[in-house]
Amino acid sequence: MLVTHRAAGAVTAALASVLAVRVWPARDYTRITLEHSQPLKFSHLLVKDPERLVLDLEGVEFNSILQNIPGKISETDPYIKLIRAGRNKPDVVRLVIELKGEHGAVRPQVFTLKPVGEYAHRLVLDLYPSEPVDPLMALLEKNVATPPKAEAAPASRDKHDKVDIARLVTIAIDAGHGGEDPGAIGRGGSREKDVTLSIAHRLKTRIDAGPNMRTMLTRDGDFFIPLQQRVNKARRVQADLFLSIHADAFIKPTARGSSVFVLSENGASSSAARWMAQRENAADLIGGVNLGVKDRYLARTLLDLSQTATNNDSLKLGKAVLGELGSINTLHKGQVELAGFAVLKAPDIPSILVETAFISNIEEERKLADEAYQDKVAEAILRGIKAYFSRNPPLAKSRLALVN
Repeated sequence: MLVTHRAAGAVTAALASVLAVRVWPARDYTRITLEHSQPLKFSHLLVKDPERLVLDLEGVEFNSILQNIPGKISETDPYIKLIRAGRNKPDVVRLVIELKGEHGAVRPQVFTLKPVGEYAHRLVLDLYPSEPVDPLMALLEKNVATPPKAEAAPASRDKHDKVDIARLVTIAIDAGHGGEDPGAIGRGGSREKDVTLSIAHRLKTRIDAGPNMRTMLTRDGDFFIPLQQRVNKARRVQADLFLSIHADAFIKPTARGSSVFVLSENGASSSAARWMAQRENAADLIGGVNLGVKDRYLARTLLDLSQTATNNDSLKLGKAVLGELGSINTLHKGQVELAGFAVLKAPDIPSILVETAFISNIEEERKLADEAYQDKVAEAILRGIKAYFSRNPPLAKSRLALVN
């Protein structure tokens, strides 16, 4: 079926220029982003034998960026075999994307994004598997290959190492930003999305090495995950805790220190907290969400955001982690802060957002780029988790959550 789109106000008098092509391969899906100078008309078509996605761009200059697009595809891309571009007819550029797998293995979504932030117009091709990756099954597969330790104590010991966790607990670790959304960028060029992913991997390694705990990363590479899907992934694996890791910026470059936030539906605890929540909640605009697709989990996820028990547990977890972060860095505020972060809106999972440091502060940016400091952050968060569980032993869950 041929699908044709004409952007509102499309200009045909002058050829549009493709400014950049970016490819973000991941197990969840592969995204191709074409950034262009003005709205354009395009059509796309799925073709069989071999399976390929054909995209026609009208009124587009066939420039060096499009000519070099074949080199953007990696052999390890889960869904794309190769891509080629050429002039199909006057003023029409055709992109042919050969797909891996049998017919029906890939389910494409094609949509446009208006200019936002540093980006001009964008045309986005999201190539999803027809059977979406199930985070629970992926977690179980990993546990079959490398089952969590049930008895051995971790190599490094601290005052909480002997906490007795009676069952296997699952911790969802969310590395903020990713892919099209770089997050905050420091004066030295450090990108928040890189720092958060590195710390998330270090924390995962430490948690998985200990007894009776396993982890799930909402993203394990450089790709974009919408805020709501991050929450959904945690709920799908029946996570006991959700930790979102960030390294934010503020309008004042002198702002410094670590912070921990929990969800507030009744306003932020400070003007800075409100500003930071608004900035983080804009991640979907930068990263690029297809608004034409409705999230079937949305109604379930937003059932009751005022559940007192979950909010109280989030606050307890936040206090425990903040106390440990205070041993390795200055604290921005001496108490857990409140704000309406969208990524914390799981009604049944204690959830916190950790601002490891301000990447907009040149001194803290240097710290965040240092692997030794990233290790310290991961260790501090783990100590906070252990302290929380030592005072709040996890309750029994369904048999599904206990499979390992």
